[in-house]
Amino acid sequence: MAGKNPWGGTSGGGSDDSSGGGNSSGSEKPKGPRNPWLPGGGGEPRRSANVEDIFKRRGGGQGGGGGPGGGGFKLPERPGGKSWVPIIIGLVVIAWVGTTSLHFIQPKEQAVVTTLGKFSRTFSPGTNWTLPWPFEQVQVENISEVRAVRIPGGEAEKLILTGDQNLVDLSYLIRWNIKDLTQFKFRLAEPIVTVEEVAEAAMRASVAEKTLDETFSGQGRAEIEERVKNRMQAILDTYKAGIAVQGVEIDKTDPPSKVVEAFKDVSAAEQDADAARNRARAAAQQILARAEGETTAFDKVYEEYRLAPEVTRQRLYYETMERVLSETDTTVVETQGVTTYLPLPEIKRRAQQRSAAPTVSAEGQ
Repeated sequence: MAGKNPWGGTSGGGSDDSSGGGNSSGSEKPKGPRNPWLPGGGGEPRRSANVEDIFKRRGGGQGGGGGPGGGGFKLPERPGGKSWVPIIIGLVVIAWVGTTSLHFIQPKEQAVVTTLGKFSRTFSPGTNWTLPWPFEQVQVENISEVRAVRIPGGEAEKLILTGDQNLVDLSYLIRWNIKDLTQFKFRLAEPIVTVEEVAEAAMRASVAEKTLDETFSGQGRAEIEERVKNRMQAILDTYKAGIAVQGVEIDKTDPPSKVVEAFKDVSAAEQDADAARNRARAAAQQILARAEGETTAFDKVYEEYRLAPEVTRQRLYYETMERVLSETDTTVVETQGVTTYLPLPEIKRRAQQRSAAPTVSAEGQ
């Protein structure tokens, strides 16, 4: 007895009659649940979908996406049916080589080339070629630029001990540039830090050779700057740092902030003492100049006295009496028949009283 197939048709060996008068299995539609992974219609028996069927549905099967149900991505073709892929790859390679192999070095610049991370050569200003990245790499630096390092940075306090055991707050500027790019790139791990540490060591050694007053004075600061520059250059040359120190400038030399008020009082007292000494020196110079003038005048008088002693003696006597008597109220007259003493001040006073008396009486009336 033929059983009923759940997918349509009958089950059984010879019960399917292909030539009888009834409906044949090839002409009737399959019955039963439909497989969602297979296309509908057709007289093929229903079966479960496999991976190949799924990719045929999504990728277009053997037709390359051009047949029914094909939805895959395909690059456009060149005229003649050739692919654009080789041309695109060639353009990418040309751009890669052009941008990483061609280097333009400016007039004030210099470059070092490393091949697989190892130093190879240097480039001077101009157009230069290298192997493309990452086989060769180029590092460009401006060797003419003067760079500056300020110590300490910001508003920090930098206390340095002077030769007379005093503390001074110093801030200074270091100006430097690159003189050997190869040494600068490969001898020092951190060039800026090295410059700062060498500058601080040289500054402490130079300030320790000066007193506090010399550190504050302009001449002492100039000497310190020159010594720091020479010491720094000697140390950097020993390191083979490839750095040239262009100059050192001290911006500030102040006492420590904790003793600044006491230092101001001491400075004011020293200024007062200097002012008093200057006044004493000025007075001494005036007295000395006056004494020298009198000495010169006496020498001239003595020369005249040696030529005519009597005349000079008489003239000196008269000049001396005139200078002395001009400061008194007494008048001496040496003439016969005239009183030798005239009380001129008393006479003048009485004359003034007589002239004032009528005026007083007139007012009384």
